[in-house]
Amino acid sequence: MAKTVSGSPAKGALRLVPKAEQDAKPARKSPAARKVAGAEAFDIEAQTLPAAIVDAAFRSGDYPYGKRMKRKRYERELEPLQIELQKLANWAREAGERIVILFEGRDGAGKGGTIGRFTQHLNPRQARVVALSKPSDTEAGQWYFQRYAAHLPTAGEIVFFDRSWYNRAGVERVMGFCTPAQTEAFLREAPAFEGMLTRDGIRLIKLFITIGPQMQMTRLHARWHDPLKRWKLSPIDFEAIPRFEAYSQALDEMLAKSSTRWAPWHVIRGNDKLRARLNAIRHVLLAIPYKGRDEAAIGELDDKIVVDAERYLDKGGEA
Repeated sequence: MAKTVSGSPAKGALRLVPKAEQDAKPARKSPAARKVAGAEAFDIEAQTLPAAIVDAAFRSGDYPYGKRMKRKRYERELEPLQIELQKLANWAREAGERIVILFEGRDGAGKGGTIGRFTQHLNPRQARVVALSKPSDTEAGQWYFQRYAAHLPTAGEIVFFDRSWYNRAGVERVMGFCTPAQTEAFLREAPAFEGMLTRDGIRLIKLFITIGPQMQMTRLHARWHDPLKRWKLSPIDFEAIPRFEAYSQALDEMLAKSSTRWAPWHVIRGNDKLRARLNAIRHVLLAIPYKGRDEAAIGELDDKIVVDAERYLDKGGEA
């Protein structure tokens, strides 16, 4: 083992740390530094962008709150909701229920993080996440819904779709991966497909998480500079920025044509990830009449954050 001499160690040498240095306590971090050390993406964004930009991003898309939820409050409210999710899962298993919770959303909106809070304490043998890559040549030649139907739940199971058959109404349409005729056919056929599912007893909940344009840029910027999250990015994600309005138009038409009595859409305003996660879970818990539901533990749904499709469209996406 090479020892350190005066000056810097030789290249490739292992530095011997004196015991006094080993025992020394690390320098005390400032409150701001401690906050960043345990922070999530939004606080990382605050470190790498001027505060004015971060504030503008948070308020973008006519977000109804001026400040982010405090993490202590979030953690306090999350635990009873996750306990209720355990009750829901137990009921589904005992009753043989089949549940599909479908997540769509803008790039960077927080779909994966929200699904992660749903599944965090659920039995993975009973609660599955389906996140499909682009179709193979074989799948591309099949009936469009076929590869999704293969992942539907069996009795007692909950399946979370991290993106779904609605790719055709969103990214495929906006990026030109399908023809206008294919999009039109999909929007006509999706309600019929979902009608078959629900008539057969599947409980289908559809959630779309939206964020403002400046928030989207901030989130994508944070992912690019975080080596642990860069895998989430693709060239298509960056195309979402100049095509924000095109996605908005596609979203509006998707909601108008595929939100039905048997499979309604609900939009979640996601600029604050913590509020979005809590209210997504609340919405699901309140939508399913599982045995032993504790509505006091669930709390009240924030109707500024969770908006039904009709209200969202009536307000021009500002409800």
